[in-house]
Amino acid sequence: QNMRIKPPENRPVPEPGPDEVLLKMHSVGICGSDVHFWQNGQIGHYKVTKPMVLGHEASGRVVKVGAAVRHLKVGDRVAVEPGVPREMDEFFKNGRYNLSPSIFFCATPPDDGNLCQYYKQNSNFCYKLPDNLTFEEGALIEPLSVAIHACRRAGVTLGSTVLICGAGPIGLVCLLVAKAMGASRVIITDLLEERLTVAKKLGADFQLTVKRGHGAQQLAKTVEDMLGAQPHITIECTGAESSIQTAIYATRSGGVVVLVGLGAEMATVPLLNAALREVDIRGVFRYCNTWPTAIDMLASGQVNVKPLVTHRFPLEQAVQAFETTRQGLGIKVMLKCDQNDQNP
Repeated sequence: QNMRIKPPENRPVPEPGPDEVLLKMHSVGICGSDVHFWQNGQIGHYKVTKPMVLGHEASGRVVKVGAAVRHLKVGDRVAVEPGVPREMDEFFKNGRYNLSPSIFFCATPPDDGNLCQYYKQNSNFCYKLPDNLTFEEGALIEPLSVAIHACRRAGVTLGSTVLICGAGPIGLVCLLVAKAMGASRVIITDLLEERLTVAKKLGADFQLTVKRGHGAQQLAKTVEDMLGAQPHITIECTGAESSIQTAIYATRSGGVVVLVGLGAEMATVPLLNAALREVDIRGVFRYCNTWPTAIDMLASGQVNVKPLVTHRFPLEQAVQAFETTRQGLGIKVMLKCDQNDQNP
């Protein structure tokens, strides 16, 4: 069913609880999932049944501090981690809090996101931005976190060779992170030539344009020929069945395939090929323990995400901004929530 993006409406400014801070939002990126909820009304078993605020790639400024908050003060600029566990279950205790079934997550039904002027958030999931990082870089920590978590799950290390399937925003941040973690060569695939041009600028060693209907085994062979050997690791960012097949065929025996992109519930893949060659297939669900790492990587200049932002719209033009993302124009679209400060 088709959802409607309503023009911004007025709501009361929330009051932060003892462990919370009230943020004046500044920059919020639009994610493919936001667009998908708008277009389809659901992702898997997450279904929009009542009006929901979108947005989960966000940064803002602290304007009010709960009584128990010690590490933040009014005026601090922060990046927002949108997934906040609701209980200290086994996953929380393990340090894999992203897997906690009751986790709160911005803009995943029924939880509201932070595409608004004022938003309250658990202070433990707000991270102070150093002065040399912009609010937009703060917002880009969310997609960057997906890449950090994916590369950690994949075991990217010094000298790894990596295949990345898909050169959208997530494929591109995976490229940046894989390189920063020591990957020696990265090959990236996409259907769109212009995305691969961006990937080349961002440091990809090889780009492979895929045509619809290309055989998975043939593509895997092309990857091997271009790299000179099969990649140790494949990071699959499309969710397309054919691409998952290519990922398995292409990966070196004993290697790892990480599935980041979300596609159909069921997929036909060469599981026996993976099993007999001891290719590990690993899932990724968002991220955990990535914000401090991401901030350090950006502040030190090891990773540069600034080129990813191609479009900016004021919050009032939200509908236009979502339309831009839906059409696949540019890379990352930023919504600017502070009328008095539209700077990056």
